Amino acid sequence: MEVTLLGTGAPAGLPRPDCPCAACAAALGPEARAATALLVDGALLLDLTPGAVFAAARAGHSLGGVRQVLLSHPHEGPAVEVPAGLPQPARVPDGRELALLTGHRVRALAMDAGGTGYAVTGPDGQRLLYLPPGSAPAGLEKGAEHGEVYDMALTDVAGRPDALAKLRAVGAVGPTTDVVAVHLGHDVPPGAELRRRLAAAGARAVPDGTTLVVGAYEDVPDVPRRTLVLGGARSGKSVEAERRLEAFPGVLYVATGGSRNGDTEWAARVSAHRERRPGSWHTAETCDLVPLLGEDGPPVLIDCLSLWLTDAMDSVGAWDDAEWASGGERALRERVRELTSAVRAARRTVVAVSNEVGSGIVPATSSGRRYRDELGRLNAAFAAECEQVVLVVAGQAVVLRGG
Repeated sequence: MEVTLLGTGAPAGLPRPDCPCAACAAALGPEARAATALLVDGALLLDLTPGAVFAAARAGHSLGGVRQVLLSHPHEGPAVEVPAGLPQPARVPDGRELALLTGHRVRALAMDAGGTGYAVTGPDGQRLLYLPPGSAPAGLEKGAEHGEVYDMALTDVAGRPDALAKLRAVGAVGPTTDVVAVHLGHDVPPGAELRRRLAAAGARAVPDGTTLVVGAYEDVPDVPRRTLVLGGARSGKSVEAERRLEAFPGVLYVATGGSRNGDTEWAARVSAHRERRPGSWHTAETCDLVPLLGEDGPPVLIDCLSLWLTDAMDSVGAWDDAEWASGGERALRERVRELTSAVRAARRTVVAVSNEVGSGIVPATSSGRRYRDELGRLNAAFAAECEQVVLVVAGQAVVLRGG
């Protein structure tokens, strides 16, 4: 089964007409995207968009063989005039299946935000999933897909990463599923940054006019198993770390800071982090990271190593010069070795956050300088065990390793 993406953009396209934003200004050449529409084996058209006939011609195809046009968006009826020779667009009722003379079967899926999703099974048995913009499947349960994994999923990865997480949770999307991001608009960064973000979610984007073979998974991105995200205060490092895992189900969020009685500013920080996290995530407040890293399970997000180090230095008396010299330094080095060894042996996906403090003012106290130096050593040791290391500056992620 072959799929030609006549468009990969949001309903308004990219760039949006008369929009002055930076994303639209940079959407040139292959980064420009028409509204998403799919041509399946030249016989099935999913969504009718302006210029579909010309888009097909530019991709080397014709719509002359289309036997069925199906709509996915919440609105009823096409937004454009139906070109001569095309069947009248229709919508399959939720839960119903349509069989085409070409051997394709199309099942309609209910969405949580309106519209209709379509599961297409080709004559060769390959399975394709297509979801409308801003929507996720409604009512999915474990085993709902009869244990079958989609070979390709085209979904709004940027706008609804939780949809991908839900599909993964029920086994409908697996490691070999080719996840292609569609409905891309000006709320996502263009170019290399978009590709980097999607790759972290195990997804990719392709230019308009691309023809893909369903079931060919060689181009599926490998998700890094261990990632360290560094950054200064309010740089966006935690947001970057959370973004990397929001398309995965059951993430364990490990908060190393705990609670601080009477500190309202700290409570506000913790609350802001908690509200950002998907509802399907679980939270553990602990600095005992080694056992967690040794367990099998869903991805774990550690936020952050800086506070873990504070706890570790407290435990070995590192703030007192005499205790530091009489064994505290050796004890801390052993704690760091235990942690990095656990990271090296970890089989679950790990994303860790840490502060980068070595580029600022030299602390005035010996304990402050000690903490700065030890955090630099910890970050370097942890980074050495990670496939990918990212530095976040002013909300922009710079890949230091594994890009």
